[in-house]
Amino acid sequence: MSALLAQGNILPLAIGAGMLVAALILMIMLSFALTNDQKRIRRRLARVGADPLSAKVAAGVPSLRRNTTDSSIAGFDRLIKHLIPHPAKFRDWLQATGWRISIGEYVLASILVGTIFFGLRLLYGTLPVWVAVLLGISSGLWLPYKFVNFITKRRRNRFIVLLPEAIDLIVRGLRSGLPITESMKVVGQEIPDPVGLEFRRIIESFSIGLTLDQALWAAAERIGVAEFRFFTISLTVQQETGGNLTETLDNLADVLRRRKQVKLKIRALTGEARASASILSALPFIMFGALLLVRPEYGMVLVNTHQGRIFLGVGFSLIVTGVTVMMRMTKFEI
Repeated sequence: MSALLAQGNILPLAIGAGMLVAALILMIMLSFALTNDQKRIRRRLARVGADPLSAKVAAGVPSLRRNTTDSSIAGFDRLIKHLIPHPAKFRDWLQATGWRISIGEYVLASILVGTIFFGLRLLYGTLPVWVAVLLGISSGLWLPYKFVNFITKRRRNRFIVLLPEAIDLIVRGLRSGLPITESMKVVGQEIPDPVGLEFRRIIESFSIGLTLDQALWAAAERIGVAEFRFFTISLTVQQETGGNLTETLDNLADVLRRRKQVKLKIRALTGEARASASILSALPFIMFGALLLVRPEYGMVLVNTHQGRIFLGVGFSLIVTGVTVMMRMTKFEI
């Protein structure tokens, strides 16, 4: 820090300090947003547990409109609605994680991550300002996006694993004489989440007036899993044409298990290619980091010189191209 002041390099230091202060403010705003969500939940629980007449008098008549607020901060909520072109699709993407993540919380987390990575400029004063800005923007956009996709993919994989068991439970309920809706209600009670949660939502949608087909297709759009679309199509076709629903669902459960086995077999056969792609893509970054630790002046030549930046750009482009080709070669549609 003193070296930076001695060299007169005060502007990057001031920018970095301002970004860190902004990060602290964003953390405080995020904590307030979470606190407001908890207060809202407590008010709803108190209203449900209280006497209906006194609850209406105390809290007013509940609104039947769908809550589309993206942030508990009114000004930030209006800003999000003006800047994001399709907020409904953004909400559906966040809802697929199974977590209660609002658009405002996601945007605040992205800004916070980008600010933290830009703050590394204070620790490594040799980094140019444009590199720090590029690092902050890319990390703020990429890391939250990958985190949401990771959570969504993990939830969908668990849904695919539990879905055949849920279909078997529906088949046993149908054979015992229960209607399809009652069998699905049993699935919502007996099967762990996320399958149980989604079937409970289907039954709730059916209870408030939607048809079973509408509730199933809404769940299929929300979940985004091909296996559940097969289940929805099977029920829809059976309701239109008739037939033995028990046999249809039993065959579907067997097909889903075989489909899962084929996916696992392909994953095992392509494990070597995926491991090679991971090692080859990580090796240049590991060696560059080791070079910066051992001899920083050698590594910074690639950053501080025009020719070095060209080599970095070409090398990074080749790495991305090679990894993309290898990953595409290991993916098969089943």
